[in-house]
Amino acid sequence: MTPLAADLLVLFRRDLRCFIREIELFPDDASLWRTMPGISNSAGNLALHVAGNLRHFIGATLSGTGYVRQREKEFAQREGSRAALVAGLEAALLDVETGLRHLHPEALAEPFPVPVGGLHPTTGRLLLSLSAHLAFHLGQAGYLRRALTGDGRSTEAMSIKELVP
Repeated sequence: MTPLAADLLVLFRRDLRCFIREIELFPDDASLWRTMPGISNSAGNLALHVAGNLRHFIGATLSGTGYVRQREKEFAQREGSRAALVAGLEAALLDVETGLRHLHPEALAEPFPVPVGGLHPTTGRLLLSLSAHLAFHLGQAGYLRRALTGDGRSTEAMSIKELVP
C-alpha cells in the first residue's frame, strides 16, 4: 500500500466509524429521516449518499466490486432502519479498505479511471477529495442529530487519537 493510501485509510476508517456512531445515536429510525427548515437532506440521506459515493468511486471503479450506484435514491429515500444504514456504511468501509490496499503507486498520479463531473482529476486528488467529502457530510449529520434530538453527546468526530497507531 502506498503511504498516501495508508494515510487515507486511517482517515476513512475513523470517519466512517464515527458516521456509524452518529447513526446509532439517533433515538429511533424515524428521526434519521427528519430535517429542519432550510435543510434538504436528512442524516439518513447523508449516510446513504456517503456509502454510495465511496462504494461507487472506490469499490466499483477502483476495485471492480460490481456495486451499482443509485444516486437519486440516496436523496429520495425517506425511511429505513439504523441497522440498514450502518450495514451500508460498513460495506463502504470494506470497499475502501480493499480499494486502497490494491492501489498501485503509479495510479495515484494518473487520471481517475472514469470522468468525475466531466473532469479527470488524478486518482490521488480524487481520493483526497472523497475523504474531505465524507468529513463534510459527517459534520452535517452530527449537527443535524444534535439539533433534532437535543442530544449533545459527542461521537468524537475528527479524533486525533485515532490517527496514531
